[in-house]
Amino acid sequence: MSELPIHPGSVVLITGIMGAGKSTVAQALAERLPRAVHVRGDAFRRMIVSGRAEMVPRADAEALAQLRLRYRLGATVADGYAAAGFTAVYQDIILGEDLTAVTDAIHARPLYLVVLAPRPEVVRRCARERNADVVHRRAQGDRLWRRRRTSIRLMTRLSRSGECFRLLRRQFQ
Repeated sequence: MSELPIHPGSVVLITGIMGAGKSTVAQALAERLPRAVHVRGDAFRRMIVSGRAEMVPRADAEALAQLRLRYRLGATVADGYAAAGFTAVYQDIILGEDLTAVTDAIHARPLYLVVLAPRPEVVRRCARERNADVVHRRAQGDRLWRRRRTSIRLMTRLSRSGECFRLLRRQFQ
């Protein structure tokens, strides 16, 4: 049985900048719930085998259209699993107005929103461990996220999943 009061039929949306720990936290959370799936938003991007437009700081209209398609697909899949009695743990990088659009597109309730916002030095350390070329982009993403975020119910600067679970348990009880 889950130690978290999150029940089948709900959606937990986990977002934050690249390197914030979304995949780690989402996978670990899904594994702790009795009937859950982990919906990885980036999987929809990787499904495009020809004609994929990558997201870059000055993304063109096609890249933005593909990004919004990815968000719509993620919301639809999360809703589908929730309707089938699973808890859908959906993780992706969703910023600004797109976050409002995605939460509006998810119809399952309850809908929990978790924003992982580790300290910049934690993100830089993780980026260096993975790939030194992305350090600068992640710092830019953090600044953008903090400037453009919408109304957030739970935003955490925790850098370890165990700390995150303790906070989630307190927030959802």
